[in-house]
Amino acid sequence: MTAPSTPGFTLARRAERMNPSIIREILKVTERPGIISLAGGLPSPDTFPVEAVREATHKVLRDAPREALQYAASEGFGPLRDWVAAHMNAQGLACTAGQVLITTGSQQGLDLAGKVLIDPGSPVLVETPTYLGALQAFAPYEPQVLSVAGDEQGPRPEALREVPGVQNARFLYLLPNFQNPTGRLMGEARRVALIAELDRLGVPLLEDNPYGDLWFEAPPPAPLAARRPATSLYLGSFSKVLAPGLRLGYVVAPPALFPKLLQAKQAADLHTPGFNQRLVHEVIRDGFLDRHVPQVRATYRAQRDAMRAALERHLGGVARWNAPSGGMFFWVELPAGVDAVALLPQAVEAGVAFVPGAAFYAEAPQPRTLRLSFVTVSPERIEAGIEILARVVKTAQQGSQ
Repeated sequence: MTAPSTPGFTLARRAERMNPSIIREILKVTERPGIISLAGGLPSPDTFPVEAVREATHKVLRDAPREALQYAASEGFGPLRDWVAAHMNAQGLACTAGQVLITTGSQQGLDLAGKVLIDPGSPVLVETPTYLGALQAFAPYEPQVLSVAGDEQGPRPEALREVPGVQNARFLYLLPNFQNPTGRLMGEARRVALIAELDRLGVPLLEDNPYGDLWFEAPPPAPLAARRPATSLYLGSFSKVLAPGLRLGYVVAPPALFPKLLQAKQAADLHTPGFNQRLVHEVIRDGFLDRHVPQVRATYRAQRDAMRAALERHLGGVARWNAPSGGMFFWVELPAGVDAVALLPQAVEAGVAFVPGAAFYAEAPQPRTLRLSFVTVSPERIEAGIEILARVVKTAQQGSQ
């Protein structure tokens, strides 16, 4: 195959596999005045701990200005790694600070995993549907991405056996807690059964948990990685509980794999910004998250309830959905014959935006699905947005009959 070219440059084959995020492209549209955006998976800026960050910034620059502004260790700021290790041990995932790699957002953790674990053509297992950002992160490494069939709790253990060549898979990528895009939660029994099947097949696990702290009724079960730490990578993030602009996440890796992830990290960016790491540690070291996150949950739960009520009021009997018990998203199945991609321009013209669900499928995209985010919109605007969406959906349904 001839390599693609641009004036003066010949692009690498992997560059062909890089595509813009449909979500980022939709967000550009939502900047138009008057659009009610139920599209972006952005945390609510109303939850950002601005005063705590301001105070921590002053303290870091007062007490350790030169250290904070200098190059730092690639592994991450020691006290922050200690905090992450203690946090994970409290959740049942036994690890030491020496297994914690601080990353530039958990998205970098996905890229590092792909760089270290994926060869061209190697099988990678994902949920149906799965996180679009993971598909983007893995794509340049040219995997053979294989979907595992599932239900309202995620992949079914027996479906793993139906995937051709599953024993050769480099890993199964999972978001078990309030998944993006579906909002679903994997229960305890399913976790036990899935781990047993992964053990039987000898398939490693890549567990991604950006939303696990955002539960509304009850906390999720212990991480899957806690049940097989020697063959699991665990990704965490501070974006959803503090602020995404800090770009801070972490990987908990088995000791044997950690050095290669560290080398990949060094080649990518030397280290995650040391100032940000010291800042976050200063904010959270005294138990701040135990006081702050419940307030975030309460805010998001009220918005979840508002969206559920609006969907029932305006799309009841027309569309299907499951109300999430945490996280940031509703997953909606539209009536037969209604294509969410085709519907989006009509919805935007009417004043509301969403994310079509087809982009979240590695294989066989479902055109009738869409994702709605409820955390950046007030209950009043949620009501108005869903009313507009329902009107557009019903018009499209009538046109398809």
